[in-house]
Amino acid sequence: MAKLYFKYGAMGSSKTAQALITKFNYEERNMKVLFLKPSIDSRDGDFIVKSRVGLSAIATVVTPEENIYDLFEKNKNNYDVIIVDECQFLTEKQVDELLDIVVYFDVPVLCFGLRTDFATHMFPGSKRLFEVADSISEIKSICKCGTKATVNARIDENGKIIYEGEQICLGGNDRYVAMCIKCWLKQKKEQEKL
Repeated sequence: MAKLYFKYGAMGSSKTAQALITKFNYEERNMKVLFLKPSIDSRDGDFIVKSRVGLSAIATVVTPEENIYDLFEKNKNNYDVIIVDECQFLTEKQVDELLDIVVYFDVPVLCFGLRTDFATHMFPGSKRLFEVADSISEIKSICKCGTKATVNARIDENGKIIYEGEQICLGGNDRYVAMCIKCWLKQKKEQEKL
């Protein structure tokens, strides 16, 4: 029986690389992959998914209004698996549509993304995946202090951590750094003293 998988981690934990490797592994076995990414993720181009280590592939882009179930159903015989990168940007409804695909078509869906934003609040897509996914696993990343990183700290041009602002601000190593909660809170207290 197929499952809905949620593989999450902080920035820099190799989520996208693992999504691309998983895609390659399925295709190497002559299986057809529907590779999706939300339209909001346009950092590397509208249809490109690219990892920090240089792997890349073309993806089908879904807008927040798009019905993923309908997209899949039109071409259901063409796909053996669905892989989603940056799944935190999906809507709750789209996560439910992916679950319906798993249940009604017995097709596995593997979602890769962040758990929380820069202020440690869950993204809607991630929240829904935590509620309904059959399998949830963490892809670990390391803080500069050597402990497990769980926070996606947003930084300004001077390297100071930003604690307020819009939930979505696209960026990579230029805008975010993975930190443990202890270092994140420590730096917050130090910045508040200034």
